[in-house]
Amino acid sequence: MRIAACALLLAATLPLHLQAEEKALNIYNWSEYIGPEALKGFQAETGIQIKYDVFDSPEALDSKLLTGGSGYDLVFPSSSGLARAIKAKAVQPIDPAGLKLYSNLAPDLLSKLATSDPDNRYGVPYTWGTVGLGLNKDAVSKRLGNDVPLNSLDLLFKPEYASKLKDCGIGVLDSPQEVISIALNYLGHDPYSTQPADLKQVQQLLAALQPNVRYVASGRQIDDLAKGEVCLALSYNGDAATAAARAVEAKQPFEVVYRIPREGTLVWFDTMAIPVDAPHPQAALAFINYMLRPEAIAEVTNSVFFANANSAATAMVDLAVTSDPDIYPPAEVRAHLFSEQMQTLAQQRERTRLWTAFRSHYK
Repeated sequence: MRIAACALLLAATLPLHLQAEEKALNIYNWSEYIGPEALKGFQAETGIQIKYDVFDSPEALDSKLLTGGSGYDLVFPSSSGLARAIKAKAVQPIDPAGLKLYSNLAPDLLSKLATSDPDNRYGVPYTWGTVGLGLNKDAVSKRLGNDVPLNSLDLLFKPEYASKLKDCGIGVLDSPQEVISIALNYLGHDPYSTQPADLKQVQQLLAALQPNVRYVASGRQIDDLAKGEVCLALSYNGDAATAAARAVEAKQPFEVVYRIPREGTLVWFDTMAIPVDAPHPQAALAFINYMLRPEAIAEVTNSVFFANANSAATAMVDLAVTSDPDIYPPAEVRAHLFSEQMQTLAQQRERTRLWTAFRSHYK
């Protein structure tokens, strides 16, 4: 009995990575944001049973991750959410040496992600994309004519255009940090400028936009674009692509398209990260390794129309997706995309106040 007790005591004092883990993996991700074949394949190959929970907003993920004790082994924060988690010491480092296929990741995209995750120590890219313009091409062209370029934020920010689209509906993404950065860049400023004069110009730009916008929301644009209830949406590229696919499936008499703004825009990342108190960190690392397989991450892209950073997967993605320059933009377009940067709490509060003045106009 004494020997058994000593053995138990020794096991309890061993570092977590040296103890035999239970064959379990608790994942926290967006709904329908992973390939079902990958889940089944990983479970069959490893014997590790997956519990897959979903969140519906970045705030929900933050509340679980930043307070600790979530019980999750693998989470999927955006690059800005990852930066917050790093600052709060809520995620643990991931050694690329332990990821056999890490070299498949595109260096230029890793470099852009590094503005949120210095040296790419804590997060592994999952998907990436841009914030741009989802459009009902027919409705917009009918109101503005065929000579107005669809790949310009002028459609949104110039009242002479936006006022003509008001009747068919404009929706704006409810994300102050992202939208304000895009507005600053559009005005010719550093997207992360803290200069009062620059932010004042953004305030004026949003005030001029306000009368022409139907709503400010996240996610709603997908169905509304697909049904023809809005004709212009500042949206994530994958959401607009999903709307386009749904419009085709419903045999709508119009075409939904997505365009990357020619003025430049934000490139976002969703990442894979391991909470600092994950109960099964080795299982999480094994799953990250699995998702670095080209066929596994290609399944995700083919399902949700978001690009991935795995260069070896490109050949396995549907040609209709990889040949779309607004999903897989060419190098010259990628060079003009700016990535998220972590801001101080004071800077975030300043942007939130600016946004609230704009946002409060809508229910």
